[in-house]
Amino acid sequence: MVVRREETGKKTKRVQLAANRGKKWILVSLAGLIWIQPVVLPELFGGSASTIHAAASQATRLGEEIVTSGAKLVKYRYTTTRSGKQVNVLADVVEVDLSNPYVQLDVMTGKGGQLTTRQTVEGMAKETGAVAGVNGDFFATGGQGVPMGAAVSKGTLVTSPAQLTGMFAFGVKSDNTPVIDRYGFSGTVLAEDGSTFPLAGINQESYTTEPEKAYSHVNKMFIYTSAWKSEDRPKGSGTTPTEVLVQGGVVQQISSQSAIPGPVPADGYILRAHGLAADYISAHLAVGQRVETTYQLVSQTSGQEINPSDFKMMIGGHTLLVDQGKASSFTRSTTSISGGSSVARTAVGYSQDGKKAYIITAEKNSDSPGMTLKELQSFMTSIGVWKGLNLDGGGSTTMVTRPLAETEAELTFTTSNGSAGQRAVANGLGVFTIAPQGTLKGLRVSGASTLLIGQTVSFTLKGYDNYYNPIDTSGVQATWKSSNGNVAWTGSGFKGVKAGTAKITAVSGEAKSSMDVTVLGGSDLDGLTPVTTFAPLEAGATVSVPVTAKLKNGRTVEVPNEAVKWVFSGMKASVQNGVLTVQSINNGAKVAYATPKYDGFSGTPIVLSSSEEQVWESFENASYPVSFTGLPAEAKGTAAIVQGTGERSNSKVLQLDYDLTGGTGNKFGYAQINGTAGKAIPEGATSMAIDVLGDSSLNWLRAEFAGADGKSVYVDLARPLDFTGWKTLTIDLTASGLKHPAKLKRLYVVNLEDGQDERALTGSVSFDNIRFTAPATGGNAALDTGLPSAKVIMTAGQKSMTVNGQKQNMDVAPLIKDGTTYIPIKYVVDAFGGEAAWNKTAGKITVTRGTSVLELTVGKKEFILNGATKKAEVSPIIDKNRTLVPLRLVSEQLGISVNWEKKTKSITLES
Repeated sequence: MVVRREETGKKTKRVQLAANRGKKWILVSLAGLIWIQPVVLPELFGGSASTIHAAASQATRLGEEIVTSGAKLVKYRYTTTRSGKQVNVLADVVEVDLSNPYVQLDVMTGKGGQLTTRQTVEGMAKETGAVAGVNGDFFATGGQGVPMGAAVSKGTLVTSPAQLTGMFAFGVKSDNTPVIDRYGFSGTVLAEDGSTFPLAGINQESYTTEPEKAYSHVNKMFIYTSAWKSEDRPKGSGTTPTEVLVQGGVVQQISSQSAIPGPVPADGYILRAHGLAADYISAHLAVGQRVETTYQLVSQTSGQEINPSDFKMMIGGHTLLVDQGKASSFTRSTTSISGGSSVARTAVGYSQDGKKAYIITAEKNSDSPGMTLKELQSFMTSIGVWKGLNLDGGGSTTMVTRPLAETEAELTFTTSNGSAGQRAVANGLGVFTIAPQGTLKGLRVSGASTLLIGQTVSFTLKGYDNYYNPIDTSGVQATWKSSNGNVAWTGSGFKGVKAGTAKITAVSGEAKSSMDVTVLGGSDLDGLTPVTTFAPLEAGATVSVPVTAKLKNGRTVEVPNEAVKWVFSGMKASVQNGVLTVQSINNGAKVAYATPKYDGFSGTPIVLSSSEEQVWESFENASYPVSFTGLPAEAKGTAAIVQGTGERSNSKVLQLDYDLTGGTGNKFGYAQINGTAGKAIPEGATSMAIDVLGDSSLNWLRAEFAGADGKSVYVDLARPLDFTGWKTLTIDLTASGLKHPAKLKRLYVVNLEDGQDERALTGSVSFDNIRFTAPATGGNAALDTGLPSAKVIMTAGQKSMTVNGQKQNMDVAPLIKDGTTYIPIKYVVDAFGGEAAWNKTAGKITVTRGTSVLELTVGKKEFILNGATKKAEVSPIIDKNRTLVPLRLVSEQLGISVNWEKKTKSITLES
């Protein structure tokens, strides 16, 4: 046995781990604490969250998590007042100890470290190995994706600062001293004949200079290095360039009045010249001659020339925010960055002693309303920032951090883009560990903290070393157990058995690590909704019925198939592996329902009714515009309704011609339908059929729909497109999650970067006769729901009504409150057909009548009709322990006419 001791005060802690090495068992010592996620720094153990006051606002520290040796994530709640109301903003700060030799900051640039290639912060962090990171400098969203400010990585100047007023940059010098300053650029080209010409910058795209408002590249000379990926150096530079290729300090090629084809070689650079600069090249440079370039940054505050190699890193930003521990005046206009609006923010700064860097984000999402720049200044000063500047914000604001014992950084919070995900940005500020491999310090259980009944979740035991970096624990053998029967170990994970909490524990020798998990029950749900809203009522019909649950905390989760119980009415059916099969239809049933249930919680029923295939578009008389769009910008093509050829020569078709040879990465050629609006498809469509003339390109063929919830849904038509000639493709829409009413927006070709050489970059596909199968709605196929016709008369305040002239008693009278009439829904559905179900846990009434499913919640004006969320003027109420619903809302949504007689206070309902 090998024992390693670690002294803590006067006590020695020793923990043994069982590890398997081949066929032999040995005991490995584990010294130190076995911390459970999240790791909390010592000063927070047993203590409450600390509060920092700043003027009328305050920052409350909610917790800390170690990222790596020398870096920690600190979470804050910033409380301030807006328009007399208190608001709470969530802020996340990565604190970096610049005196720690095992951590460092650096710039992350696009994809592969190259300019003109944007990438998400998470993508850059994974590519570079950063343990934490945020988005960085501002860039023109419509440009090539080049930062506006200076960028230095490991002493190399990646981009020079654009000539813009009031723009600051953050840097760390070789001695780990942080600096925030305004920088300019100075450089010179020295020809072999001794003549010189000034350099205007390195790797810059075209822009308008300040304050002159001049074109950046006119009469100027720039250097472009291999860090610039695009062959456009840059786009839209205003005049025809002359370019010079320099390798080994010698001119290898001069291209007068035209660009040199291809990218910049790794062992050289290209001088790009316009106007007077191009004239200089013609007069003083020749192939085979030597040429030298020198350049440096220049402090705009001190005038000092600065060698980029004196910096470990530098990243550009916008206005100065904090100076000498106080909010500074803005150094340039903040109008264009919504300075006075509450949006997501990113900033960076350092402490008064220069030993700590602060990487800061303010969240804007469902949990946090964002910050104004003045609020950001207040927050920064409250947490100890001595000098700081603003980085790109809004939709760009992103932070990633690596959880303890994990190998990659992940999103720290949901960005303001929501479901649209992370924005691809020009560069980012990364935190990197350079610590050596250490010794095992602790273990943590890794896995989901919540699970559903019937769901099996895998958990792993992961380790971290004395530098808080992940360490291999594959040899550590553990046994797993639960504190109770709410979850059960299956041999590969824990399965949710019944609602409640449990502590799961991994034991290895004398060491153990635990985490609390919660099995969610019906009381934790706010909604239970099948992805499918409608389905055909035919014996033998099958339909995918995945179910999602909306939790009371706002999260949406997929419910395991085995956790859902189904109740059927109007038919006999079964659900296996998430697929519903209609076995038979009850005698006389015109409509049937399939209702999901989870732990006693009833969800939204699926309506099954007779269906028909409807021709949605034949392109013979299309009156809306069709156009081509492509990604990236270099993708070219056309989309138009044209006369068909061959077997379709007598009909019109939608033809999509594409040329995806330009640009890099994944490529797309779209046929856009009706501009950006799209065209509505039949309500409740369960499948789509489309005739396609293929080109055997092996590309993917897809359709894009827009749902009622604002989300785009992408459906594969052919994957891959491996046929020629006309072929009918049929697509099941029930598993797509498409919310109705919906629109078809685009038909398109996808050419993936991976394996691009195996697929054609040019081609042509055509579309014809798009059909949808949907519930029958009119004409000869009009839906007969079998619902009775009736005339009902009620009077406010009276516990009786007449149904087709026959008097019936009610146990509660209609109620008029604030001008709205409320009734118990039971008597309406009894008279006009249908069912009403009351979910006491959720305070929800679900009414089904014919093909209509209406869900109302007590106290909420929002209601759901056939899966689509809508809003009413009033909500259901509870009066004398009885639930009453707004009469007009319910009746009209269920297709029942309402007439109110004010004089007699009578209500007449007819169907």
